[in-house]
Amino acid sequence: MLRLIRFVALALVIVLGAVWAMAWFGRAPGEGLADAFVRRLASFSGTDMPAPSAGGVQLAQVPLGGAFALTDQAGRAVTEQTYAQGFSLIYFGFTFCPDVCPTELGVMASAMELLGPDSARVTPIFITVDPERDTPPVMADYVSRFDERLVGLTGTPEQIRQAARAFRVYFAKVTPPNASAYLMDHSSLVYLTGPDGRVRQVFRAETGPEAMAAAIRGQLRVARPS
Repeated sequence: MLRLIRFVALALVIVLGAVWAMAWFGRAPGEGLADAFVRRLASFSGTDMPAPSAGGVQLAQVPLGGAFALTDQAGRAVTEQTYAQGFSLIYFGFTFCPDVCPTELGVMASAMELLGPDSARVTPIFITVDPERDTPPVMADYVSRFDERLVGLTGTPEQIRQAARAFRVYFAKVTPPNASAYLMDHSSLVYLTGPDGRVRQVFRAETGPEAMAAAIRGQLRVARPS
């Protein structure tokens, strides 16, 4: 029995060593060794793992993202299927946001520039959590300040709530002391979705444009037809 246990342990060490070697020699540019190792293990088990991360949080089989029905800055009704031809880079915020929203949209715009020709496969999207003030004309003016490719989406309060629920986005109206206008408290994450609408990676607020672009390029490389 002890001999069998030793044999199984040795076989497991050999297998893991082989996978580690494959991860080392087969990792993509910008991909950490640990990420490559996990991806190799997932490929053997048949698990759908996301592509190399270079600043984002990888997600495996997490029901994040999905269907939404909103209105773009031109007043056209859109759904997640409108952008199903490629990847989408999505951020939830509001146009009256004094700091974090313009910062994150600026990072998204810079990442799109860094992608070069690959940016044609990605649609940057800004979804408001303040539909009361962010009408299509307001969104059109706002998104034009960052990138001509940036899509601004708004809708009814219920449509916004449904979209936010799909992405697990928190938001709430708050009025600071002695303020004459309200603000929106909200989570600040950038989501990368694939053509199926499922979130492939989530980028925290501290992610820079270089890391974001590298992670997106890794996802595009894996998704490219052979």
